[in-house]
Amino acid sequence: MLKECIGKKSDKVKNTVEKGAVRKFAEAINDLALIYIDEQVGAKSRYKRNIAPATFPVTFDAGTIVELALPEKGLIHGEQIYHYNRPLFVDEDVYCWMEVKDYYEKSGSFGDMGFLVIIKYGEDEEGELLFTEERIVIINEAARKGMPA
Repeated sequence: MLKECIGKKSDKVKNTVEKGAVRKFAEAINDLALIYIDEQVGAKSRYKRNIAPATFPVTFDAGTIVELALPEKGLIHGEQIYHYNRPLFVDEDVYCWMEVKDYYEKSGSFGDMGFLVIIKYGEDEEGELLFTEERIVIINEAARKGMPA
């Protein structure tokens, strides 16, 4: 079932890099770099404004891929990789969507597992790509057996 999802995409969703959300996120990850939270520091930076932490896109809504029905239990966060063309600016709108890039299975000491590769994309209002986030979700054997064939 998951192999059939390769290439499926969600619709774009508008997200805003809100100042308060950036502050809360920076506090949560214990990275209070002034470029994130101090407007004077942001104004004096090469970006002339505040930016968001590199992992901030994890908070963005990237829509839903209807055909992608994952189990509620048995999912393991495998890996997450970000690539940026430029930082995210506080107060800008970012349009996000996701795509299933791959699905493969491997056998290991913990049994058979599935590896789902999902890419989240974020672009600005002009359609310029700002970032990609590659996420690998591991689906354990018990969860895989409970999924529709």
